[in-house]
Amino acid sequence: MRSNRQDAAATESVARGYLIIPVTLFVVSPEPGDPGVSLLPGCREEAGLTLVWWHHMKESHWKVPQEPPDDPRAEYCRRSAAADMEAPLPGPFLLLVLLAVGWGSGALAAWATFPGSCELVQSTVDCTGRWLSSVPGNLRGDTEELLLDDNTIQVLGNASLLMYQQLRRLSLTKNRLELIQPGTFLRSQGLHVLSLADNILFTNYSLTAAALSALPALRTLDLAGNRLTEDMVSVLIWNLSSLESLSVARNIIMRLDSSVFANLTQLLELNLEKNYIFEIDQAFEGLQRLQRLNIAYNYLPCILEFGLTQLRVLNVSNNVIEWFLALESDDLFELEVLDLSHNRLLFFPVLPRQSKLHTLLLKDNEMSFYQRLPNGTSLANVTVQFLLVDGNSTNITTVSLWDEICHSNLSSLRLLDMSQNQVWYLPEGFLAQMPSLTHLKLNQNCLETFHLSEGDPLAMLTELDLSQNQLAELGAEVGAGGVLPNLQLFNLSTNRLRVLPPEVFTYTRKIATVDLSRNRVDLCPQPAVAGEVESPPCVDIRGIETLTHLSLAGCGLRGLGGHPFQGTSLMYLDLSDNHQALSGDLEWLQDLALTLRVLSLRNTSLSSTAVDFSAFNSLVRLDLSGNSLTVFPTSLSILELRSLDLRDNCLPALLMDIARTPLAKSLQEVYLSRNPYNCCTLGWWDALQRLEGLRIPDGREVTCSYASRTLSPRALPEPVLRSCRWQTADLALLYLVLALPTCLTLLVAFAVVFLMLKQKLLKMVKSRCGASNPY
Repeated sequence: MRSNRQDAAATESVARGYLIIPVTLFVVSPEPGDPGVSLLPGCREEAGLTLVWWHHMKESHWKVPQEPPDDPRAEYCRRSAAADMEAPLPGPFLLLVLLAVGWGSGALAAWATFPGSCELVQSTVDCTGRWLSSVPGNLRGDTEELLLDDNTIQVLGNASLLMYQQLRRLSLTKNRLELIQPGTFLRSQGLHVLSLADNILFTNYSLTAAALSALPALRTLDLAGNRLTEDMVSVLIWNLSSLESLSVARNIIMRLDSSVFANLTQLLELNLEKNYIFEIDQAFEGLQRLQRLNIAYNYLPCILEFGLTQLRVLNVSNNVIEWFLALESDDLFELEVLDLSHNRLLFFPVLPRQSKLHTLLLKDNEMSFYQRLPNGTSLANVTVQFLLVDGNSTNITTVSLWDEICHSNLSSLRLLDMSQNQVWYLPEGFLAQMPSLTHLKLNQNCLETFHLSEGDPLAMLTELDLSQNQLAELGAEVGAGGVLPNLQLFNLSTNRLRVLPPEVFTYTRKIATVDLSRNRVDLCPQPAVAGEVESPPCVDIRGIETLTHLSLAGCGLRGLGGHPFQGTSLMYLDLSDNHQALSGDLEWLQDLALTLRVLSLRNTSLSSTAVDFSAFNSLVRLDLSGNSLTVFPTSLSILELRSLDLRDNCLPALLMDIARTPLAKSLQEVYLSRNPYNCCTLGWWDALQRLEGLRIPDGREVTCSYASRTLSPRALPEPVLRSCRWQTADLALLYLVLALPTCLTLLVAFAVVFLMLKQKLLKMVKSRCGASNPY
């Protein structure tokens, strides 16, 4: 513990621009082979030696505090330290341990950014963000990993790494590195991983290339973000035949040919994303071991005669590709993942005939099928010709796109994402090629019909997304075996459906999530309507025991009644944006009282009358926003909700004793804005502010009303507070205070009158009584 005098001195020094940090000084024994750490001679460990290091501008000093010695051992330590401070401290052998930081995190942050204060974890030294302009020379010689990211190093000299002969991983990301001298790595032959991303190596790339050529064991090299052209990259990696992973992302590469990566015979992974590549001419033909290739975010217009049979992952997303044609060959392609999303594909890609493809991403293209047109015209026999112009030679390739689709082997495909395209139908037999498909995404297309039958090879499908199409009909042939037996998620939102095929979910033994939002559907059973012989079409979800999530938002539901959720175990139910769904009480929800955890009744014209949530003890999230609540439902106070949304209602106040309810103890998040709260009844607001662990994300948007003024409850003016005190005072007490002066006045007047008429009254009484009595 520091004395008050030390605290005062420290505070004064900080005010003058000094930084004072108490530390305990240990000296590492310099003798070879001695791993021990000892204190200064004669000092026991519990005595400790507290020094003060203070730093001002560019000067640094060590000082021993001058205080009366507590015992002879402490005095000896102080004198020894004072004598030693006259000579330079042995920097490589100092270990400074913070004992106390009297000013909190500010002093600690200042200490952490002091140059050279690197962190050591086993054989890894982390010098990230230390404002270093050179590689520290006083680190451990057996360092295997050195992190120098986010510093200001400009040059790696020939002597920069001489001390670190066991270095295996070196990172210099985000420096100002412009030159690595040719002899820098001569003593670091075992370096495996080198990261030089986000520097300016283009300025002296030829000298840097000479330095890199001295790394025979280098496996991973990151040159991203160095403004390198393809010629510079070729020079830098020319002698790095041992490379297995190379990143040249975020440079200015425009064209690749066979000379750029010619010597990288061991390369397994290549990252070329976010360049300006518009042409690739046999650049990867010699990379026989290449397995992962990333060319995303470039300007490739097409990929023709794709023949990298050894490649496992190809990412060419976010280009301008209109065509993808694989080489016509019966060779087995190792391709497992192909990402063509966010391009301009016009046709379904022509894939290898034999491959191991399990993930095909085609999101956000201009793709459609043209075997038949909307007007009924058939293009089944129409072929497409590609003209390949190479110098003076022109090759014409004739392709029947639909035949190629049928001949492509997609038997191992598990994920197919064709969302955000222009697909209005699927060719006959298209899905029959994908018996292993588990995830099919066709959302945001132009589909008008989608047919399911028991014979479809979609028995493995677990997720089907048909949302945001123009579906008016969902056909299904339900037999004894049912359709989609393993389906777990079915998204049909934002279509034009009015009804689903009867018993469509009867045999979906694992269905858990169904989204029917923004369709014009009703739930069964429908109440009988006078004058109508047949009840209107409806969707029957009763008895689906596996169903846990159901969304019916914006479906135009009318007068829910009966038991539409009987036999289900719903945990999540969204009924928002159904203005006519709720009529009176919530009796039709009672079948879900024990299981429902999340309920959304947003914008359902819900009023405060006859709304009772007391039966829903399992609720943890409730959305009542956008309704007409004029009184806070008292039944909510007994629930243990974690999230409650009350925005956009007509609430003048919440419960005054809300802080003492079970709701307040469990509530973690509440939304309250856009309600006409009364500025004079904000006791509930103050109570909520005092609750620990409660977040009010829209707290700054909460307002209250006072005399036609809109104010923030966080800072009410004093005149408003005074006026509110008068308005909310106890009226009985107020009347008593007002009546008290009048009563006192009458009492005094009565007393005065009595004293003035005392003699006359006594005489009158005496004369009437007729008797003389002495006083």
